[in-house]
Amino acid sequence: MIEIIPTVVPASLADIETAAKKYAPFARTLHIDFADGVFAPNTTWMPHTGDRFPADTGMQFEAHLMVAEPQALGLLCIESGASRIIGHFEAMNDTVEAVFASWRERDAVECGLGTLFDTPVESLAPFISFSDFVMFMGITAIGVQGLPSDPSAPAHAAALRKLYPDIVIEVDGAISEKNVAGIAKGGATRFCAGSVLSKSSDPASTYRSLLALAESALE
Repeated sequence: MIEIIPTVVPASLADIETAAKKYAPFARTLHIDFADGVFAPNTTWMPHTGDRFPADTGMQFEAHLMVAEPQALGLLCIESGASRIIGHFEAMNDTVEAVFASWRERDAVECGLGTLFDTPVESLAPFISFSDFVMFMGITAIGVQGLPSDPSAPAHAAALRKLYPDIVIEVDGAISEKNVAGIAKGGATRFCAGSVLSKSSDPASTYRSLLALAESALE
């Protein structure tokens, strides 16, 4: 099933609340980027004990942890209301199994293995069995919305699909109406849409267009 997932890079909890209300009429999941200025060059708002993502919109929350130490932050995101947690392979390495187990013990519904664009897809093999899905970056630099997509993103998706035919593949970064069909043909089924929606004068229409383009690529 194709899923288009609006994204937000929060400077505050209020930004998440605003984005959830904006996208809830047509989307079911909100992707929240968290960055620590170490793993990723930018910094964002981070949840603290007692913070809660808005529960009144009906959206589910997906936390993308672009941080050097994802385990503790993942637990805070689950406590705040996130059901999907994405930790980067490059930050976890051989601790993937243990980190994911700690998140599942706190009732994470899905644990995703995030990867940078230049990370060889073969290196993920020992950790695929612990992962509910793989999310790769469609851009070579992380932490900023609006960067151009790498033209080899469809081939990257295809390489993941060939090696791991049963895994759900998600892509984050520079998704647009120009490239979503090609990446879907490569094998991705989840697409994190940032600036293409946030800068659209009619985000609902843009969302429907992205969804239709991706779905048509699979026909």
